[in-house]
Amino acid sequence: MVSIEFTEEERRTLDRERFVYPDPEVQRRMEVLWLVSQGLSREEVARLAGVSTKTVCRYVKRYKRGGIEALKKSEYRGRESELNKHAGTLKEYFEKNPPSTVKQAQAAIEKLTGIRRGYSQVRAFLKRLGLRRRKVGTIPGHVDDAKKKEQREFLDEKLNPRLDDAEAGRRKLFFVDASHFVHGAFLGYLWCAVRLFLRTPSGRKRFNVLGALDYASKNLVTVTNLTYITAETVCQLLTVLAAQSPGMPITLVLDNARYQRCRLVQDLAVSLGIELLFLPSYSPNLNLIERLWKFVKGECLNGKYYETYPAFQASIEDCLGKIPTKHRDDIDSLITRNFQLFDKETILQV
Repeated sequence: MVSIEFTEEERRTLDRERFVYPDPEVQRRMEVLWLVSQGLSREEVARLAGVSTKTVCRYVKRYKRGGIEALKKSEYRGRESELNKHAGTLKEYFEKNPPSTVKQAQAAIEKLTGIRRGYSQVRAFLKRLGLRRRKVGTIPGHVDDAKKKEQREFLDEKLNPRLDDAEAGRRKLFFVDASHFVHGAFLGYLWCAVRLFLRTPSGRKRFNVLGALDYASKNLVTVTNLTYITAETVCQLLTVLAAQSPGMPITLVLDNARYQRCRLVQDLAVSLGIELLFLPSYSPNLNLIERLWKFVKGECLNGKYYETYPAFQASIEDCLGKIPTKHRDDIDSLITRNFQLFDKETILQV
């Protein structure tokens, strides 16, 4: 007999656990220990489980050392990859020259080290170096050190105090911007067996949405049309916002589009008691409603085909209408004071 004693609870656990794991090796270990727990001899266990008596003894020793958790772990240690000897050099090279594909990384590794490895091996090695396949981000071309300083001053001196007031309920603060949804194909990523193609509707018919996103409540006020966003459209939005919050200070954060900064809009804002807080030029990163537009496109447009324009428009309106209900948790996580000022971003060197 194999010298080990089992409690009734341990026997029940082994009996239950031996059917849980999809890995056949783990199942075999559990089966061996369960047979041992039934009081069978080492030879009988080996015959029934289809293993050697030495393997039975090895499994029992592992169980004694670490219990069931020890049986779950793989014993295979493998041979150390030759690429690990060049890890420091290759990591430094790839940080300066990031490959766009694993195939490019394979070629670079072979050129630098003389070692040729397959796709899966190189992909696993890149992950061991701490590299991941990430989408390259963009920084507006005019964002230099002076612009970063201007954005920081705007955020600290103008925007943050008004955000504090909005959070305390002393002010209504809206982020304002227009989005122009063209009835066409919005490409996105899909998990699929083969590459899929999206039909593209003909024409350039579009659905224009001028939105004002309430920072505190996350409610969205919109004015829509099928033609163009103009100063009259902005005035219509101002009138709606003033009517919704009588007696409350209102601030609109908006960009420098000509139809928003014209005299007609500014005069109406003064008469309604609405403050227009214009962002520094080339600062979409400070307008939180830009995150909302990106969310809407990903939620109802990317990778989807709408045969008719009414169906296309209805999908957008449905998504916007569910911002305060179905999509509330997503919007709460998106609309935060975590502004990207491009102070610590790593710039791709050409």
